[in-house]
Amino acid sequence: MTETATQVSRREAWLMAARPHTLPAAAAPVVVGTGLAVHEGVFAALPALAAFVGAALIQIGTNFANDYYDAVKGVDTDDREGFTRVTQSGLIPPDEVRRATYATFGLAVLVGVYLVAVGGLPILVVGLASVVSGFAYAGGPFPLGSHGLGDLFVFVFFGVVAVMGTFYVQAASLVAGVPLGIPEGTVTWTAFLTSLPVAAISTNILVVNNVRDLETDREAGKKTLAVLVGYRASRAEYVGMVALAYLVPVCFWIGDEFGPGVLLPLLTLPYAALVTRTVLTDSSGEALNPALAQTGKLLAAHSALFALGMVV
Repeated sequence: MTETATQVSRREAWLMAARPHTLPAAAAPVVVGTGLAVHEGVFAALPALAAFVGAALIQIGTNFANDYYDAVKGVDTDDREGFTRVTQSGLIPPDEVRRATYATFGLAVLVGVYLVAVGGLPILVVGLASVVSGFAYAGGPFPLGSHGLGDLFVFVFFGVVAVMGTFYVQAASLVAGVPLGIPEGTVTWTAFLTSLPVAAISTNILVVNNVRDLETDREAGKKTLAVLVGYRASRAEYVGMVALAYLVPVCFWIGDEFGPGVLLPLLTLPYAALVTRTVLTDSSGEALNPALAQTGKLLAAHSALFALGMVV
């Protein structure tokens, strides 16, 4: 057991394992998807709440799985510059973290039962894929995060699927019966485009994490996308994702479906520029740990303003 393990309470350790700084990645898609639902006149409070609870449980379950599997596989070591990992540091026994992973994903499945009753077969397929992918991010025979697919996983499941799924369950709740197919008006190009800013900034949370851990991940044999493409391309990815996040609101404003309120996310541009500058110029944990939290705050602020802009 490390020195850290003797200074942290049990409750604090579980909070560290859950990684609350990553929860904006669970809340943001629900906020944005609900903003679009209000704009389209299909808002439904209970499905929206269930979507958030399910997304948060999948996020926490993924965090637990990542903590456990990176420790038992030797990826996390004392040389790592990131936030303390509870399994590797000895704060919580590995078996307990593994059981917590299964329990959290199990709760997500229970929430999904209600969502399936609302959204039918499409939500069953998407929900199971989300849970399996969350587990497979760090676990299983082909962990996505260790084979350069972590960024794609976050973009798709914590961005596109989460936003479109949130809109879908609210729109589908207005349809009589349990849908076996996709009801008209529940999966739209507008919903897809709306998901892209959330997908982009959520991915950037992982980009910062992987740039910070690039050297230790390389030594441990963990092939994140940052390890595969290097610092320069990873930083270019971060800039590209930021650009995408601000391009979508501008495109919405140019079109005739939304008013100028949809430009509200641009108020966060100075903050985005500040965080981007750090990512482009530093690779130390001392600088990138705050940048990681700041990217999460950017996601929360951008998403809240985007949703508000669609509503007004």
